[in-house]
Amino acid sequence: MSMVQRRILFLLLMLLGAVVLLGGRLAYLQLWQNEFYQAKALEQRLQRIPIEGLRGGIYDRNGVPLAVSVSAHTVYAIPAEVEDAEATAQKLAAILSLDEEFILQRLQKHSAVEWLKKKITDEDARAVITARLPGIGVVPSSTRIYPYGSVAPQVLGFVGIDNQGLEGLELYYDDFLRGTPGETIFERDAQGRALEDGVRGYLPGQRGGDLILTIDIFIQRIAEEEVRRATLETGSRLGLILVSDPQTGEILATAIYPSFDLENFADYPAANRKNIAVTDTYEPGSTFKAVTAALALEEGVATLQSGFFDPGYIRVSGWNVRCWNRGGHGPQSFVETMQNSCNPYYAKLAIDLGPERFYDGLVRFNLGHKTGIDFPGEMAGILRAPSPSIPLVTWANMGFGQGLTVTPVQLLACFGAIANKGIYTPLHYVKELVTEEGSFPPDIPEARQVIAAEIAETTAYVLRMAVERGSGKRAEVPGYDVAGKTGTAQLVEHGRYSHSKMVTSFAGFAPKDDPKMAALLVLWEPQGAFYGGIIASPVFARLAEEVLTYLGVERKATSRVSQVRQVIVPDVGGLDVEEAAALLRRQQFRVEVVGPGTRVIGQVPAPKAEVDVGSLVYIYTDLESGEEVEAAADQPSPYGA
Repeated sequence: MSMVQRRILFLLLMLLGAVVLLGGRLAYLQLWQNEFYQAKALEQRLQRIPIEGLRGGIYDRNGVPLAVSVSAHTVYAIPAEVEDAEATAQKLAAILSLDEEFILQRLQKHSAVEWLKKKITDEDARAVITARLPGIGVVPSSTRIYPYGSVAPQVLGFVGIDNQGLEGLELYYDDFLRGTPGETIFERDAQGRALEDGVRGYLPGQRGGDLILTIDIFIQRIAEEEVRRATLETGSRLGLILVSDPQTGEILATAIYPSFDLENFADYPAANRKNIAVTDTYEPGSTFKAVTAALALEEGVATLQSGFFDPGYIRVSGWNVRCWNRGGHGPQSFVETMQNSCNPYYAKLAIDLGPERFYDGLVRFNLGHKTGIDFPGEMAGILRAPSPSIPLVTWANMGFGQGLTVTPVQLLACFGAIANKGIYTPLHYVKELVTEEGSFPPDIPEARQVIAAEIAETTAYVLRMAVERGSGKRAEVPGYDVAGKTGTAQLVEHGRYSHSKMVTSFAGFAPKDDPKMAALLVLWEPQGAFYGGIIASPVFARLAEEVLTYLGVERKATSRVSQVRQVIVPDVGGLDVEEAAALLRRQQFRVEVVGPGTRVIGQVPAPKAEVDVGSLVYIYTDLESGEEVEAAADQPSPYGA
């Protein structure tokens, strides 16, 4: 074979090999990859328009719907199919109440799909469909409604135009509530126009899960009315009522005033929309003495038999920690120190505990750390660990609730632990998450024992005496043994404690021996009489009576046979202090003056109350002094402005 022939044969073999390879590749693509490439080709021709899944509902603990989604419609445009953009824009503007130029700009875009208006009514949707405008379509969507109005709006939160949770539980549980989107499909040509005989399909969205809250709409309404009334009557800047079941940690109500309307949330300041029970911190003041007392009893630093002589102050690190009663209370029992809200004694308990033990005890109560509540934006509060840089006076101040900050949910959880035999149960908002497959509980931290049961019972008894015989007497509810503590703390301004801006509060639970509710009332910057015993205690009494009655808690018999003559307390409000004291003493009452003022602005027991002859009557004066206000007045804030 010649050289030429060999070359020709080689070329033929090369061509034959190429043909075999190309044939094999073609067979592979046509046979084995047929479905894949058909799907790819079809996908290029398909236009997909997403359809919202119906958002799950939010219900109170009784199954009352608080926020639910109902069907609505969304109008879209396929610009390539619009035949007369100007005429179409004019007609749609009239139907949808939109700006004609806004619609025209979208109809002239070089995009596959343009959304024109979401969440339109059935009537508007019918009008769009009836108009038969080329390139204009309507797909199902949903809108949020509130059947009972704005119930606990700061807790529920709200959703945006795209059905996404923006604040509150709507945000925290957004993935669970939102559901799975569906889609509508049609086949299009190279210009993006729908093919008359092309592929068409519709896949509905899947509904999201439902939330069953711990909130009780009836208790929530009671709390909302009481906090509104208290805030307005006292001229306070801000008010909060938080109610829980101390045995389960379930939050029954969160009422904040001023509030906002869920339907028109954008019309209100962002501050009105905050759930300050979770997102804001404050210095709790004398309500915190309950925690200090519990830890002192737990660590053996104090017992019910402990006594203390109060000269009106205690000197710590060169500072005078003063009692609200400038002359002091003299000799007191442990119970009486709580009744009298004696700052020097609780400063002493904090010192006797020592920074390490006190800090460790506060951490056991979950202070300085987030509780793990099922709500976005929780704050941990400020609790500094022991350090040589922290003076002893800071720990002394912490003994009576200044020098640290807490959230309202943290403080109420502490009272819940005292009420619930020393078992700390984190507060939470959701009782059940419900899907088509069933229901399951929320993911919250487990309950744990933080103090011994007998210590909790002793502390509850001390708090009961603070209401029965102390400055919290106006929180008393006939037939229900209320245990609790008032508080009046200074706000921090420019790094120092203010002499004029206060936070007034009452924290407690009832009935003492089998608590069915725990509650916290906080009023920021009340005007005039800012003492907790005067303005916070009566609100708690009204709240507790309404809630316990609603819950069907049986009242104890209150009638008793007394060997002591009963008398009516006269009304001395508005009188000169000396005149009021003289009037009370003439009627055989013992008198204790609260503050250095000259005129009476309040009294405990309340006017016309029936008490034993010889009972002690507190009369509160009109200047800037109160239960625990002066203790930290001359000291800078330990954590700045």
